[in-house]
Amino acid sequence: MGEERFGEFVLVRRHEEGGVVELVLDRPKAMNAVSTEMARSVAAACSALGGDGTVRVVVLTSTHERAFCVGADLKERNSFSDADLLRQRPVSRGAYTGVLELPVPTIAAVHGFALGGGFEMALACDLIVADRTAVVGLPEVSVGVIPGGGGTQLLPRRVGAARAAELIFTARRVEAEEAHRLGLVDQLVEAGEDRAEALSLAARIAANSPVGLRAAKRALRLGQGLDLRAGLEVEDAAWRAVAFSGDRAEGVAAFNEGRVARWPGQ
Repeated sequence: MGEERFGEFVLVRRHEEGGVVELVLDRPKAMNAVSTEMARSVAAACSALGGDGTVRVVVLTSTHERAFCVGADLKERNSFSDADLLRQRPVSRGAYTGVLELPVPTIAAVHGFALGGGFEMALACDLIVADRTAVVGLPEVSVGVIPGGGGTQLLPRRVGAARAAELIFTARRVEAEEAHRLGLVDQLVEAGEDRAEALSLAARIAANSPVGLRAAKRALRLGQGLDLRAGLEVEDAAWRAVAFSGDRAEGVAAFNEGRVARWPGQ
C-alpha cells in the first residue's frame, strides 16, 4: 500500500488491489474542519487523482474517530476581514468541486459528524456509506450564511426540493437511521464499519471496466436535469466513446471464454 501526503492534512492511500484509492481527511485536532490550507490540499489531491488513469474508484475517509468532517473552519474565519473571506472563496470552492469533478466513481465513508461543508463533501461523492454514529446536516443558515460547497444543488438532487428546503431552512442535524430513511446516505452499517464497507464496495466497483466506469459516471452526471430526449443523447455519446474501446473487446471476449476480464483500461 503506497501513501502520499498533500500538505499537512490530506493523505492519499493507494490500495494494492484494483485501483482503489483513499482520499483521507487527516486533521484530527480540528475534527477535519476545512481550513484554507486543507481546502488547497483536497483540491490538489483531487487534481492528481483525476489525471491518473490507474485510479478506478476513490473512497473519501477520515482519521478522526468521532467525525468525518465538521465543515468550514469557523475559528479561522472568525479572524477574516471581508476581503480575506472573498479571497478564500475560490480556494474553498476548489476543494468541493475537486471531489465533485473526479472522473471515477467516488464513495464517502461517514461516521460521526458530517456537517456543513463536511456533508457537502460527502454529497459530492456518488455514494455515501454511513455507520450508526453518523450525524449529518447543513447548518449554515444558523451562522448567517448558506451552504456554499454545493449543498443547495446536490441535496435536492438526492431528496427532492421540498425535503432539501426543510433540512437547509431548519439547519437541523439528522441522525443515521433517519438519514438513511430519507436518502441522505445510501448504506447504513454498524458503528465502525463505514470505511471497511466503503472499501469493499469500491473493490466490487473497481472489478469492472475502467473505461466503462468513467463513461457511465460521465453520462449519469451530464444527464442530470436534462429532459429525457437530451439525456438519451448524452448516454449515446458515452456509449460511442466506449463501444470501440479495448475494454469492450476484452469484456466480450472474457464473457464468451468464461474467464475474468483483464481490462486494458483504454
